[in-house]
Amino acid sequence: MLDEIAEVLRAVPVEAKPAAYADAIIDDNCLRKETVATRRLTLQRLRELYALDPSVPLFRILRRLWDVDEPGRPLLALLVSLARDPMLLATAETVINLPEGAEFQRNAMRGALAAAVKDRLNESTLNKVVRNAASSWSQAGHLEGRTFKFRRLVRATPASVAFALYLARAAGFNVKETLTTGWAKVLDCGPTAALDHAMTAKRLGLIDLRMAGDLIDLRLHRLDPFYLASSQAR
Repeated sequence: MLDEIAEVLRAVPVEAKPAAYADAIIDDNCLRKETVATRRLTLQRLRELYALDPSVPLFRILRRLWDVDEPGRPLLALLVSLARDPMLLATAETVINLPEGAEFQRNAMRGALAAAVKDRLNESTLNKVVRNAASSWSQAGHLEGRTFKFRRLVRATPASVAFALYLARAAGFNVKETLTTGWAKVLDCGPTAALDHAMTAKRLGLIDLRMAGDLIDLRLHRLDPFYLASSQAR
């Protein structure tokens, strides 16, 4: 739902309360849906993926970065979606592990989803989730093509790498590990490139990062003032 979240964030001020997002979608019909029922369903789905609530850290950071990183918006949206949607997360390895130019295999994604959900979804629903997940990865830029989809590499941005570092730290990884976690791999970013982007993010005032030999000090309070933890790792 990349187009939808982009339009909603364009229509609603950064400082807005959660109710403003509902008003924009349902009352103002900023997404130009034909019926109130469709507007309500769209609001529900956007809340499931993105929260639309500044009290939720992931959404608060998304709003912080959205206006400063227009090229990276698809990746920012993907990172939030992966963090909030377990089924989308279950498909990640079937996409990010593909070499550039390799053909995307729907059966591999379907198998990964089936393993994650067990018998909770019937065949029809499982196939629908595969279609939707493949569409999400296409919107983020990892897949291209219609009938046949192929892997392409995305271009990480300093803001998206800063967000990936935040997610890795929130998941309990130490600072050095954050450069090599799945969150960085989603951005097609190796540790050297991730560190380069992180240094640029520092210059942009998004994070604080210092290095002394093998020691890395990462502080995330600039990215989210409510995040007060900092750490060091060799």
